[in-house]
Amino acid sequence: MKKILFAIFICGIMSLLTASGAETVILDNGTVRREFNVADGTILSSLNYGKAGCDQNYIKPDAKEFSFMVNDKKYDGWSEWNVSYRDTTDNLSDKGLVFTLKSKTSPEFIVKVSYFTYPELPLVKKVISFYNSGKSNLKLEALDVENFQIGWSERETWTMRYYGRYRHVGPYVGDWDDPLITLHDMDNKKGIAVGNEAPGVTKRTSALVDGRTLAAGLRHPDQSYAFRKWIAPGESFTAPAVFTALYSGPENPYDVMNTTVADYTRKYMGIRFEKLDKKPMFVYNTWFPFYTKIDEKLVMELADAAAECGVEEFIIDDGWQVCHGDWEPNTEKFPNGLKPVFDHMKKLGMKPGLWVTLGTAQPYSKVSRQHPEWFVEDKNGNLSNLHTEAGTDGYTACMATDWKDHIKNVLMGLVKDNGLSYAKLDFAIATSAYIFDDERTGCYSGKHPYHRDHAESYYMEYKRALELFDELHAEAPDLFIDCTYETAGKMNLNDYAIVKHAEGNWLSNIQQPGVTAALRMRLMAWQRSPALPVSTLVIGNLRMNDPEYELLLKSLAGALPIMLGDPRELSQKDKQNFKAWTDWLKELQVRHGYMSFRQDLPGFAEPAEGCWDGFMRINTETKSGGLIGVFRHGSAERERTVTLKYLDPARKYVVKEGKTGRKIVSMTGSELETEGFKVKLDKRYDGQLFEVVAL
Repeated sequence: MKKILFAIFICGIMSLLTASGAETVILDNGTVRREFNVADGTILSSLNYGKAGCDQNYIKPDAKEFSFMVNDKKYDGWSEWNVSYRDTTDNLSDKGLVFTLKSKTSPEFIVKVSYFTYPELPLVKKVISFYNSGKSNLKLEALDVENFQIGWSERETWTMRYYGRYRHVGPYVGDWDDPLITLHDMDNKKGIAVGNEAPGVTKRTSALVDGRTLAAGLRHPDQSYAFRKWIAPGESFTAPAVFTALYSGPENPYDVMNTTVADYTRKYMGIRFEKLDKKPMFVYNTWFPFYTKIDEKLVMELADAAAECGVEEFIIDDGWQVCHGDWEPNTEKFPNGLKPVFDHMKKLGMKPGLWVTLGTAQPYSKVSRQHPEWFVEDKNGNLSNLHTEAGTDGYTACMATDWKDHIKNVLMGLVKDNGLSYAKLDFAIATSAYIFDDERTGCYSGKHPYHRDHAESYYMEYKRALELFDELHAEAPDLFIDCTYETAGKMNLNDYAIVKHAEGNWLSNIQQPGVTAALRMRLMAWQRSPALPVSTLVIGNLRMNDPEYELLLKSLAGALPIMLGDPRELSQKDKQNFKAWTDWLKELQVRHGYMSFRQDLPGFAEPAEGCWDGFMRINTETKSGGLIGVFRHGSAERERTVTLKYLDPARKYVVKEGKTGRKIVSMTGSELETEGFKVKLDKRYDGQLFEVVAL
């Protein structure tokens, strides 16, 4: 045992100096503790769950801590550093620590590694930044913000991949669908959830590749979409954050997502949806079945019908414009421009929205003819389309040019001149959801001002797009930005980077009708939540005039309700039924604020044919109650017992049937967790919504 000579406490940080000259620096918020051993030019750490009786090291001592390459030379926590540290905080953390590292062998750069903890959460956020103090450009690659070995046997470990939902055993290298993975120790009922806040296809999280190591950060040079950042003299670069959340006790590896991860994303990550004073409760979009065949008369009629159903936000999709790029209204379809149409929507109580391609312009547009230097170049130096194989959509703009200012001016013009409230921003900017040729990705230009080469273009396309979203919000704080999966770059892709800068993410184009569409929708929501905030998932194209519209709406209540189709075809009775459901959901939002929450329903698993599935949307802060959804999808069972978690055990609650308010049962929170209540659905494909409310 090391002999401790003295200890220093600084704002939740303790520094211990041992007789050997080594120094141990401890960051501790009472629920998580990270200890750093600073000795002989190294910075190495351990990670402990800080609750009483659970004081176990979750990672092997002397972890690498981080790993990266600068100018093709590898560095990690074992490299020779001159180390200093101080306490720090961000806007929301309670305790933090930042190390400043200066390489003894490569003095041309300085690294800062920052750690943040949050009140009562067993979670540490980690950020790493670089400063070029030399006289030449630095090439940064292969960046692992987090790099450590787990402190238990890999043979008894599940890697929970794909938004933390599916089990994998053995070595695993994740991709863009892994903003969060969990390493679950089956023997000891504990684990680590690791969140990666890198954008789109640039993220990389790997587990147990060598049997023990977890690494999270940006993609390596041997992978497609490899990360590279050139840092000029006097410039800095800060990488996307990585967070680690610890848990101990539950056998279910989903529990950490329902609790610690959900609390962190809602309260401390800074997601845009949580900054909205009024959450959107029901949205309509024109895309399906009308596609581009829209005009002023049709839109006015659809708006009238949608408003009768309780729709709050009305989005005009593709077809309103003359061409991609210039974004001027087609006066043959909208002879009076957009403002009268938008004003009509506002009089009906709806916010108006538009579809716009974020980075595409057609060859005959003014902008592509006047500024060809703003567009992506392929490997032969020709202007390129990254979105579709045929390339008929036009040229893809490079966000790492002044195109960013052009599209910002377009969008702000629509806000100021017409009152735009919702922007659905679409099409590929770095890579496509529909093209599978790695060479037809990114931008090969060596002349664009904000990326120096093809490898750097991937990250910079995303970075500049996210900066654009922030700039739009600074000038139009109430603008709802919907960044689609096509812009994210892969099918059905959403991640932390997107939800930190855009309120929503158009996740899908479901074309099937009826119960099949309902299942697909609920599956997408289940797969991505609660790792991601579920109300950021904008899941289309469920139709308002579908014969199963009531089941579709109930399913959508588990995410952000958005519907398409033709509401004009609804009978007056159906419109009134829609309005009754949406009014009820709005009342629940007022009572419980449930749109900020979603948890797994105990005993109900992945939505699938022949099964039951469901969700809870319980306000875990107020314990007032919330929304419950229960669905029978082809199961032979007519009845299931539903139990609830996360309520106040001693408090009395009543469960009411959705819309009608019929009382089902009155029980304490403890009784609802241990005994529950019965739900009977006679139809083989059906669903029901309930409110649980404190008395």
